[in-house]
Amino acid sequence: MTMASKTALVTGGNGFVGCHVVRALVARGDHVRVLVRESADLSALGGVDVEMVRGDLRDAAAVERAAAGCDEVYHVAADYRLWLTDPVPMYATNVEGTKNMIRAARTAGVKRIVHTSTVGALGIPHGGVGREDTPVALADMPGHYKRSKFLAEQEALKAAREGAPVVIVNPSTPIGEYDYKPTPTGRIIVDFLNRRMPAYLDTGLNLADVADVARGHLLAAERGRIGEKYILGGENLTLKDFFERLSMLSGLVAPRVRIPYAVAYGFALGAEAVSRTVTRRAPRASLTEVRMARKHMFFDSAKARAELGYMPGPVDEPIRRAIEFFRATGAARSAA
Repeated sequence: MTMASKTALVTGGNGFVGCHVVRALVARGDHVRVLVRESADLSALGGVDVEMVRGDLRDAAAVERAAAGCDEVYHVAADYRLWLTDPVPMYATNVEGTKNMIRAARTAGVKRIVHTSTVGALGIPHGGVGREDTPVALADMPGHYKRSKFLAEQEALKAAREGAPVVIVNPSTPIGEYDYKPTPTGRIIVDFLNRRMPAYLDTGLNLADVADVARGHLLAAERGRIGEKYILGGENLTLKDFFERLSMLSGLVAPRVRIPYAVAYGFALGAEAVSRTVTRRAPRASLTEVRMARKHMFFDSAKARAELGYMPGPVDEPIRRAIEFFRATGAARSAA
């Protein structure tokens, strides 16, 4: 570690976005400390030189130990599930864990805290494009994940008003390699590659290269204004267009049938009933996912471009990398 390098703590550094933030920091020459749970899967950090600290966000003392001596904190960790039987642990991690992390960072005297929120916590005007200042309320959040992230973002904003050096980033839908879990979007790609996506809903999403999103975190720490939010997005695509891109890059045929919302809702109702009473595993489609699909999740990254110098590239390349990753790991069938 050189005299000029920083010590950065990344929570959730073994996750999809987090591992790319870690890689970006290591490439910059920083000493990187990663806070992970005892049972965490560290596959996404294979071969990366980091200092590993075991602990849980819900344990204030463990979080305080992890933050000690750090110059920057990137709070990327979150409980990201769109279906669950008990929401209490999710709120404990996403809301109380955020409060613990910010409190610990302030105690440690860090110079900048980057809080990773989500565009899911932002408003979207009817038929329009969401921005950082689009009006929104907790009542607009479908499902516990979005509600918990909205509340966590409110805690970050409150801390900034009280003097904490917090900058908030709102990633859209990141895609790329190292999505081991996978994320809900990664699961869409895997299902497409495994020929388990026979139809599509009339919805839309904003796709961004996960590597660009990671670089946006570093730009937020360097150039972001305290107490401000920055959307880290990419291209707005309908789900049909996304499948066409997947088709072009994978060589597979895109689904041609559009499912009416009512049919999708009925399917999700049945799937959740089976999951709760029989399998105890996440359903193929949850009610939260279907409710989210009622809106086109389109967003504008103009503020991040103007203030941070955030420059997202085209999404075809990260889609290609995601396809190669899922095929290489065996999550998806090979091209043959």
